[in-house]
Amino acid sequence: MKPVVTVGLDGSPESLTAARWAADEAERRGLTLRLLHAWPSLAPEPVHVPSEIDQNYWAKRLVHNAQAELQKRHPRLTVVGDLVADDAQHALLQAASESEITVLGSRGLELLESYFMGDISMPVVAQAKQPVVLVRAATDKEMPAPTAHAAGHVVVALKLHGPCDDLLDFAFHSAAAQGVPLRAVHGRSLPLHAHAPWGADHDITENMRQDARKHLNQALRPWREKYPHVEVADSIRLESPARAVVEAADGAGILIVGRRRHHPVLGPPLGPVAEAAIHHARCPVAVVPHD
Repeated sequence: MKPVVTVGLDGSPESLTAARWAADEAERRGLTLRLLHAWPSLAPEPVHVPSEIDQNYWAKRLVHNAQAELQKRHPRLTVVGDLVADDAQHALLQAASESEITVLGSRGLELLESYFMGDISMPVVAQAKQPVVLVRAATDKEMPAPTAHAAGHVVVALKLHGPCDDLLDFAFHSAAAQGVPLRAVHGRSLPLHAHAPWGADHDITENMRQDARKHLNQALRPWREKYPHVEVADSIRLESPARAVVEAADGAGILIVGRRRHHPVLGPPLGPVAEAAIHHARCPVAVVPHD
């Protein structure tokens, strides 16, 4: 199969917004866009059956309408529809293993109102072997939903406690392809002994900043050399990493966070930063698995 960007469709505003974002991304990367709709009760494809008795009529119409809209917006983009008679979660995980990027709709904190963010999206994010991007539909109180081409800067969250090349590869590639600046953010909570009656101990905070700056520069150096035309800024914030990252994503075109491929069996599949980003960031959030 040719490299693809896969987007999950369920007919909701979130999934349609995700499809538009995915089409922009696929075109920019020169990839095929696959529109995936999965439902266990889809019937085997009938031959010459009138629409009024075709069990798959509404599923076909959903994919066809989205495909027609996206093809009109992107006449040179290859867009294919894919109806799968399977559980949506299983189908999306299988598709994610075959895709460069998987894109899903999201409604942030409104979990019960979102098809994907409840039973579907989180397991896919937690288990997919390739990056998954969650895209929100704008509400009436928000600006129009973002697209890949009408985006602001790229923000990437870095822990600096281990390898982060997978995140930086995705982040620098995204910033270079869009021609926008990249902002690398590292948050670090103050230890208890750094707190004093008059505020934070200056010597401790300064040592923490210098240590973080050293490791951040080391992580960014090879990627700055590889992408010399990408404007890079960095931000070190001595506060909750989750809060630092979500606040830094305000006004961004996309926020990129990491997820370990191998996590403890009894531990949560996502860390607190990724969880906070998925539930609170208003821009698209890319969750990139890494070692």
